[in-house]
Amino acid sequence: MSVSSYITGIQHVGIPSIDLDATIAFYKSLGFTQAGLFPNGENRCAFMRLGNLTIETWEGDPTNPTAGAINHISLNTTDVDRAFAAAKEQGLNLVNDEVQSIPSFWDHGIRFFNILGPNQETIEFCQILD
Repeated sequence: MSVSSYITGIQHVGIPSIDLDATIAFYKSLGFTQAGLFPNGENRCAFMRLGNLTIETWEGDPTNPTAGAINHISLNTTDVDRAFAAAKEQGLNLVNDEVQSIPSFWDHGIRFFNILGPNQETIEFCQILD
């Protein structure tokens, strides 16, 4: 089966932040609401939502203060383990050797893996756990 069998659409776009509080305030000024604020190790990670667009922004990673500052595009994934197996079978350029986990995001955590596209763009396949 193809990895596309486990994708339902875009989940979020990831943008690292130099100043998370200023970034949150900026997106709020555009009409976004803060959908979540989570610890991310010693740092914080915020999810900002407007309609069907969600932006994940976080502090603590290097930023690219030029055009092209988006870190990753995340696809909503229904079964991350099967999607990972399918991605391996398709020969996609896997960044991770196994499915990753962040238990502190959302109510029950997330599981995800990343691939690189043909332009070295990072595409995340993410399942929010129920």
